[in-house]
Amino acid sequence: MRSTFAALRVRNYRLFAGGSLVSNVGTWMQRVAQDWLVLTLTGSGAALGITTGLQFLPMLLLSPVAGLLADRFPKRIVMAVTQCSMLVTAAVLGVLALTGWVATWHVYVLAFLFGAATAIDVPARQSLVNELVSREQLPNAVGLNSASFNLGRVIGPAIAGLLIASMGSGVKATGWVILLNALSYVAVLVSLSRLRSSEMTPTLPLVRARGQLRDGMRYVRSRPDIMLMMAVVFSAGTFGLNFQMTTALMATDVYGKGAGEYGILGSVLAVGSLAGSLLAARRKVVRQRLVIVGAVAFGTVEMIAGLMPTYLTYVLILPLCGFAALTMITAANTFVQLSVDPQMRGRVVALYMAIFMGGTPVGAPALGWISEQYGARWTMLVGGLLTVVGTLIAAAVFARSEDLTLTTRLHSRPHIDVVARQPDPVTDTIVAV
Repeated sequence: MRSTFAALRVRNYRLFAGGSLVSNVGTWMQRVAQDWLVLTLTGSGAALGITTGLQFLPMLLLSPVAGLLADRFPKRIVMAVTQCSMLVTAAVLGVLALTGWVATWHVYVLAFLFGAATAIDVPARQSLVNELVSREQLPNAVGLNSASFNLGRVIGPAIAGLLIASMGSGVKATGWVILLNALSYVAVLVSLSRLRSSEMTPTLPLVRARGQLRDGMRYVRSRPDIMLMMAVVFSAGTFGLNFQMTTALMATDVYGKGAGEYGILGSVLAVGSLAGSLLAARRKVVRQRLVIVGAVAFGTVEMIAGLMPTYLTYVLILPLCGFAALTMITAANTFVQLSVDPQMRGRVVALYMAIFMGGTPVGAPALGWISEQYGARWTMLVGGLLTVVGTLIAAAVFARSEDLTLTTRLHSRPHIDVVARQPDPVTDTIVAV
């Protein structure tokens, strides 16, 4: 158990993790409430897909700029600005719903603005962890971050579903839940203000210069190991990891359930995700092979879930989906963060997240259209199949590179076991892979 929670012995990380957990619970409450709000207003799977797509579109558009901001400015300041922005956005949507003035286009606009703040927040948040803990503790901290995120997924949807159901399952009920999320960002702001700068190891800020975005892209292109990670998470993120939408459609269209049962689906999915992230927190060796196997397993289980005949059998299979998904995500995230040059970390993490989540604006509306044309089950069948096919193609393409090993070990020492044969065009040094 000590190895599972080792990073929590660091005071700064404890504060950061505590604030993040409160915010994660609130965020998942809003996700359930926002989806239920759209379904209440429109009854349309396509509208739900558009909402999801708009919320993730800024990740694709803004991530390169967000990475530069994370490298150039103090990450705590960047996060404070983004947290305030998300607080205001959530509060506006909550008030609109409570007053009954909300329309579908309001949700579209606010989902996009919320996504813009999130796109800028993510590289700063992930890079900040590197400044709070030592390199030896980083894999554990990344795993615990995933555990916090998924504990929020366990608690948040269940609370949201129960609250919405108890208040009549209408538009006003969703407004109260969304306002609770707005309050949750205060916890993050408080935790950021209490971090001790003397106990942090900040990365030297990047001096403003021309071509820094291109430098980040060239750096990634020169690293086939990172390119493989990005290709795998793109396949899964675009087609498979759309549970925010697919579970809502399965609950309502296939099983005829309400808000309470929909909230339960999010929680049971997160039980498996939490188990996967806690296991990842104990892992000291990160293998690219684990990412590939995890993605294939996730896609396969998702297809099986789409065939489940009853609500109960669907509930029982979802934890396996969550476990496989988080095994893949946490391994890929840890590999990328540990294997890049510190001066490049913000830009590389931003590009990674753009690839990971940037496909959602394409995948979510497409799956919403599939749901309306062929039924909700096909969103999971098609999503799982494309995840498996995309992963296998990526593995076949990038494994041919003479610079790539599929069993890279990430140790606490500054270098990594296997060294690439080609010099890096950005740092003009030998790249460790």
